[in-house]
Amino acid sequence: MILLDTNILLRYAKATDPGYAVVDAAITHLHASGEALAIVPQNVYEFWAAATRPVAVNGLGLTVPETQTQVARLKRLCVFLPDRPTLFAEWESLVVAHDCKGKVAHDARLVAAMRTHGATKLLTVNVADFRRYPGLTVLHPASVVSPPTP
Repeated sequence: MILLDTNILLRYAKATDPGYAVVDAAITHLHASGEALAIVPQNVYEFWAAATRPVAVNGLGLTVPETQTQVARLKRLCVFLPDRPTLFAEWESLVVAHDCKGKVAHDARLVAAMRTHGATKLLTVNVADFRRYPGLTVLHPASVVSPPTP
């Protein structure tokens, strides 16, 4: 199972995004190879906030009904993993252990959600942001589509 980072979902929702083609190809490849793709509530919260934000402030500028349609599409595409009661304790442990400050605390929450579900793989365009977490396999869409040669 591979959790999709919110930055993947945002690119996948906007066909005119410069990263759309590689994200679409990676998702198509992963599905074809039998990988289960997953999202968690945190993804939906973050997606909603960015999707409904105006384009002028780095959002997608979608209406609420358009965003709702995109969220429904993502929930059909992916396994939706609900928050578990142990999520907060796992998140708190991660932010303290890895000295998380500012925006990276959001990333820690995604990792905490993954851990509560036993997921160890993440697809993201921000690979470096997740390297601090041991036991996590972090994949960039380009590496999925064109794996490095040995």
